[in-house]
Amino acid sequence: MDTTLDRLRIWLTKTRVFASPRSKRRFLIHIFVLGFVFAIATIFIQRQFSFLTDAQALREFIRGYGILAPGALIGFQALQVVAAPIPGQVLAVVAGYLFGVWWGTLYNMIGITIGSTIAFWISRRYGRAYVETIIHEETLARFDTVSNDHGHPALFFFFLIPGLPDDILCFVGGLTNIPLWQLIILAVIGRTPAFFFVNVVGDLLGTDQIPTATVLAVILVVISVAGYLNRDPIIRLFEDSS
Repeated sequence: MDTTLDRLRIWLTKTRVFASPRSKRRFLIHIFVLGFVFAIATIFIQRQFSFLTDAQALREFIRGYGILAPGALIGFQALQVVAAPIPGQVLAVVAGYLFGVWWGTLYNMIGITIGSTIAFWISRRYGRAYVETIIHEETLARFDTVSNDHGHPALFFFFLIPGLPDDILCFVGGLTNIPLWQLIILAVIGRTPAFFFVNVVGDLLGTDQIPTATVLAVILVVISVAGYLNRDPIIRLFEDSS
């Protein structure tokens, strides 16, 4: 029993991402505040703009604001890469719902590109000391080893697999000697497939194809959970081949 608990404790320590308990508390506070604001905003919108419950009417309403709506989406997507207040996949569903598959994917990837570039630049500009205030030292060290030994293929693979902490990779990548433009290409190409399919889910929801959207969403969730639960074995594969 004690051995099992010890192993569990070790596993939890190794998989910790936050640099400190304080960082974790700050993150959770941000999530709570954003959730509260979102809930209040949702109630207000439902009362004041009841027509927004109609998917097609909502899409036309948002599109009526022209470039402002896509601009807001792009800004939020860029922000989540750097600060992670909202999961990028959630924004991708919203984008697909509002703008359709192709435009939604385009707006998402523009935001991802901007956010990734900022994260790469911050990491490269302020160095490891700053990154260690964001990412737990042991987590950073593991990705350091993999990215330094395997470079482009490893980073691309981690960006490609859903469920892996790809936003962390943006900061890790900035600490490597890989040119910035190459890092951006790796991040964009690697992350596009997953975001495309999440946008498909949003588009299906926006066109009232609920059963199909549900099936695809379940498949994506299963893949993401599998990637997340197997992140340590995946990282070890690269570590063992170093």
